Amino acid sequence: MSTDESSLGRCPDCGEAIPETWLLVEYEKDDGTQGIWAECPECDDVVA
Repeated sequence: MSTDESSLGRCPDCGEAIPETWLLVEYEKDDGTQGIWAECPECDDVVA
């Protein structure tokens, strides 16, 4: 099993890295930029 997962960023609540596998929703915002919602594997919060 590979441990080299890409990260979506860090949780704004606990600071834990969020792996791409925890991505919930990917969408386009009104201004044309990409938005995402993901679940933090450490604190179980859904974050943008």
